[in-house]
Amino acid sequence: MRLAYVLHPDRGATDALLGVVAAQLQAAGVALAGAVQSNAGGDDPRCDMDLRLLPDGLVIRISQSLGPGSTGCRLDAGALETAVGLVEPRLAAAELLIVNKFGKHEAEGRGFRALVAEALAQGMPVLIGVNAANLVAFEEFSGGLAQPLAPDVGALVGWCLMYHLKNVV
Repeated sequence: MRLAYVLHPDRGATDALLGVVAAQLQAAGVALAGAVQSNAGGDDPRCDMDLRLLPDGLVIRISQSLGPGSTGCRLDAGALETAVGLVEPRLAAAELLIVNKFGKHEAEGRGFRALVAEALAQGMPVLIGVNAANLVAFEEFSGGLAQPLAPDVGALVGWCLMYHLKNVV
C-alpha cells in the first residue's frame, strides 16, 4: 500500500509541514491533488481554518463562527464536503494525493476518507496528516499498513519523490 502518514505533536505543525512539502513537490514537477490546511490565528483554538486545494491553490474556509463563548466543533462539514468534491476530479491528473488530516469526519467515514481509498485503489501514493486523537481510527482504516514518517520535510518529500521517480522511469 502506498500510504504514509505524519503525526506532529505540536498544534498546527502538521498543517504547516504539509504546506511546505506540497510547495516543494510542486516545484519539483510532481502533479498533486488534495488539500493542505492553514490556520489564521495561529495557536488560538478559535482560529479560522482554510483548505488550499492542490494543485491550483483555491482556498475554501472550513471553519464557522459559533459566537463568543462557544465550545463546540467549529468545522463547517458542508464546506469540507465541498472541498472533497472539488478535489475528486483532480485525481485524474495527479500522481500523488496529499490530505491535510485524517480527522474526526474521516474517522466517522466522511470527509476525505472515500477519496483516499479511491486514490489507493488506483495505485496512487497518498500522504496524510493524522492527529493523536484519530490515530486508532486511522490505523483501523489503513489495516495497519500505512507507513509512519518522521515529521520532517526531507523525510516526507523523499517518500513522495520515491514514488514520483518510479512513475517517471
